[in-house]
Order: sequence, then C-alpha cells, then structure tokens
Amino acid sequence: MTKITVLAMNETVRIDVQRLEKIVHELGEPAAAQVIGAALEQLALALRRTVTASQQGDSCAVVTEADQLSRLAWQVGLVTLAGVAVDVGACAERQDRPALAATIQRLERIGNRSLTELWDPPEIP
Repeated sequence: MTKITVLAMNETVRIDVQRLEKIVHELGEPAAAQVIGAALEQLALALRRTVTASQQGDSCAVVTEADQLSRLAWQVGLVTLAGVAVDVGACAERQDRPALAATIQRLERIGNRSLTELWDPPEIP
C-alpha cells in the first residue's frame, strides 16, 4: 500500500519592522499610512504582472517585473517577498523552467501572505 503525505506550505514571512517604523517616523502616521497603502497596491500589481508574465512564458518580462517587485518589497520592509522575487528573476534569467514554476508558486504564496500581514497585521494582546 502506498502512503501519500501532504506537505503543508507554510513559511514564515519576515517583515522589517524597523523599516516601517522609520517610514512612520519620517513621514508621520497619516502620510506613512497613505504611502504604505499605495506601495501595497503597487506590490499587488507587480506580483500579478510577474505571475502573468511567467504564465505567458515571457522570461524577459518575468525578470523585469520580479526586479520591480523586489525593489518595492525592500522599500517597505517585506524581506521574504523581496528575496523570493530575486529568486524568481534568477530562474527566469537562467531559463530554468522547473525552478521558475516552483519559485513562482512560492512567490504567490509569500506575496499574498506578505501583503496580508502588512495590510492587516495581527493584533498583539
């Protein structure tokens, strides 16, 4: 009899809280909220464009979009997302289709979790 094991895909998302605090300190809370909100929208768009480019087999666009996504993620302290975006771009540059497929899936998981964490952070008791 064959046993099948389901692997849970659950990674910790790292956010550079000091980077966010610096943004709030420099801009003030109302302006920082607007800037971070706008960045989240741009991140969501960049994430979608990267995934779409991959689905269309456009490696050049994947590299470009993943680079943009990585830069945006670094700016607002989404460390894990930035790193995965760099990995996606590297796989696309090498034309490594199996690795690109895997890292794109990881990018979607990490991207969605990162955006959710930043948009709606868990409350601390």
